[in-house]
Amino acid sequence: MNKITLILSREYFIRVKKKSFLVTTLVVPVIIMIFYAGIIYISMSGSSEKQHIAVLDEANLFNQKADTSDNALIFKFIKNETEQSFLRKYKEQGFQSFLYIPIDTSHKKKYTLHSQSAVNLSAIESIEKIINNTIRTQKLIDNGIDPVEFNKINSSVSLENTIDTEEGSRKGFAEISYAVSLGCGFLIYIMMLMYGTQVMRSVSEEKTNRIAEVIISSVRPFQLMMGKILGIGAVGLTQFAIWIVLILAMQMAVPLIFPDLMQQLNNTANSNTESMSMLASTMQGISSLPLAKIVLSFFFYFLGGYLTYASIFAAVGSVVSEDQQDSQQLVAPVLMPIILGFAIMMKAVDDPNSTLAIVGSIFPLTSPIVMMGRITYEIPYWQLALSMLLLVCSFIFFTWVTGKIYRIGILMYGKKPSWKEMIKWAFARA
Repeated sequence: MNKITLILSREYFIRVKKKSFLVTTLVVPVIIMIFYAGIIYISMSGSSEKQHIAVLDEANLFNQKADTSDNALIFKFIKNETEQSFLRKYKEQGFQSFLYIPIDTSHKKKYTLHSQSAVNLSAIESIEKIINNTIRTQKLIDNGIDPVEFNKINSSVSLENTIDTEEGSRKGFAEISYAVSLGCGFLIYIMMLMYGTQVMRSVSEEKTNRIAEVIISSVRPFQLMMGKILGIGAVGLTQFAIWIVLILAMQMAVPLIFPDLMQQLNNTANSNTESMSMLASTMQGISSLPLAKIVLSFFFYFLGGYLTYASIFAAVGSVVSEDQQDSQQLVAPVLMPIILGFAIMMKAVDDPNSTLAIVGSIFPLTSPIVMMGRITYEIPYWQLALSMLLLVCSFIFFTWVTGKIYRIGILMYGKKPSWKEMIKWAFARA
């Protein structure tokens, strides 16, 4: 056990002392924090600049008055002009754009907005909303309906999802659950590939440089393999731990940097608007998730998936000599269940209770990725327990099998073994 610890320490400290590790672990989250703070600042600051738009209303649709109180638009009605005559003047008069409404609007569904440059989408949507509201009001009046009374009885339904569990009820945010599930599954997928291939390259390099021969003279092959797997896995856990600390620090720093943020979010949530702002909805959606369950499951499935696949990658690296093309051919069967798990996970985030999602989250070679795609939803405890149990059994089995392959492959040179031969090594008697 002491020898495994020594190898673990060597693999761990070699990697954490690299500049690339420091950059990935510290600088990247800081950059994300800066972008996060920038998004919050932009969302809160809004725009105080009013956009002046000339309106040439030949149909007298607005009756020289338009309701623009809810947006940053100011309409200026133009008289005694035609579309062609004013087209040459609106730039000189300081207008960035002008809206032309022809006199015959009975069959015309689209009006013309002239501008000096492309108009942003929010401005176009605001203008369309003003026009549609004006037309609707006019039609109500033409049909003898009071627009004020109509607005009182007019309904705008907003569907709210409430999730009922044994612990109580909580509000559900489908978009946030989808994004978190997809992000967790994708992160597990990337980390398993990244750290698994690091194990394979480390083993292959030591074998190619004949370092493994010297090390094995002092330790057993299984001890060397486990030391490498656990050392590189500890690097991944260190990165995750630092990222979580930085994220928590960022969440605690947000109220200090933006003291009015929480009050603004509460006001937005309690207002009678049709929907909460995107920022308020996002933060409330995240807080409604079972964060402790997500974090603990993430660590478990990262460790279980990594240890399972890292042992297989180590076995592949032990049989590869100088020709790296051999590793690409041997690693293809290892990558197939990982890619399959990612494909199933994409389906599971949309339909977490489908048969494919359930089977994929229980099968140990795909469960680390697929289960994280379902983790924000209510998963029966027996499925979660069975998935974890099978993943632990899978890790023990593959560690035993690949350990026997590693013992033979690490000292074999000049031969290109196939998977058939490697399986014979695994189940051959000592």
